[in-house]
Amino acid sequence: MRPILELSGVSKAFGRPNERNTVLRDIDLSIEEGDFVSIIGYSGSGKSTLINLVAGLLKPDTGSAKMDGEIIRGPGPERGIVFQNYSLLPWLTVTENIRLAVDQIFPDLSERDRAARTGDYVDMVKLTPAAAKYPRELSGGMRQRVSVARTLAANPRILLLDEPLSALDALTRATLQDEIADIWEKNRTTVIWITNDPDEALLVANRVIPLLPGAEGATLGPEIAVSIPRPRFRREMAKSVEFAELKLRLVTTLLDAKRDSTPTLTKKLSIPDLLPEDLGVKRVFTLFDKPKPRRRSRLEREEIKIEAS
Repeated sequence: MRPILELSGVSKAFGRPNERNTVLRDIDLSIEEGDFVSIIGYSGSGKSTLINLVAGLLKPDTGSAKMDGEIIRGPGPERGIVFQNYSLLPWLTVTENIRLAVDQIFPDLSERDRAARTGDYVDMVKLTPAAAKYPRELSGGMRQRVSVARTLAANPRILLLDEPLSALDALTRATLQDEIADIWEKNRTTVIWITNDPDEALLVANRVIPLLPGAEGATLGPEIAVSIPRPRFRREMAKSVEFAELKLRLVTTLLDAKRDSTPTLTKKLSIPDLLPEDLGVKRVFTLFDKPKPRRRSRLEREEIKIEAS
C-alpha cells in the first residue's frame, strides 16, 4: 500500500547562495494512513523546518516531498497544522473561530449542518461551556484546544502538530497530551507531532523518530516503535520497565548525536573589559555580562540525569 506521505532525500538550506547553512539533509520519511508519529529533537535542530516542508510552506532544495504520490507544491486543507502559538482571531468567539474553518472547507453544507459540525468539534475539545467566550477570556490550554478543534474541523487527512503544548504549564500540558491522544483513538487521523520532550513523544505516538544534529545538517535517526498498549496512563508509565528502557534508548541516541556533532574547543577565548573613558564614566563593565540562568528544556534535563547515572 502506498504511504500517505513520503519524503525522499530531502535537504533544506537557508542563506545567500555563497553562504548557505544546511539545516536538514538526506531526510527519508514514510507515513502510513492512520499513523501517529512523533519527531523529537533539540531546539534549533530543524524540526519546524521539517514540518513546514510537509505542510507545503517550504520547498526542499533537493529530494521530493509527496502526498499520495503527488509532489507537494504548497499548503492544502488535507494537511492541517497547529503551531506553538494559538493563531486565533481575537474578535471572534470560540465557536466563531472554529466555524471559520467549517465555512471555508464545507461551503456547500446547509447552515444547520455547518452549525452542527462546529458544535461537534467545540464539544470534542470540551469547550462547550466556553463556546461564546473570546480568546482573551480563555486560559492558554483552552486557546490551544480551540486551535486543535479548528484544525480538525477542516477534516485534514494529516494533522501536523508543531510543539503545540510547549508554552503551557506541566499539568495543562499533560491533560492536553491525553486529550489529543484520545481524539486520535476516536478519529484515527494521521498525526505527525513535533516535540523536544521524550516523555511526551513516547506517551502519545506509535513511532518516535529522533532528528539528529550534525555538522552538515540534521537528519532522521532510527525510529523507535512504541508498542505499549493504549490508553497509556501516566501513573502506569512511571512504573513501566518498557517505558523506562525506551526513554533511555531515545535520550541516549540524541545525546550521542549531539556529542558527536559538537566541535571541541582547543583554546579558551577571553573578551577584554571595555572602559568607557571617552564618556567620562567611571563604572567598569564587560561587553558580555554574565547571562541569566537559562531554563533547561526537558530533553536537556533528561541528558543530565543519564550522564550523572
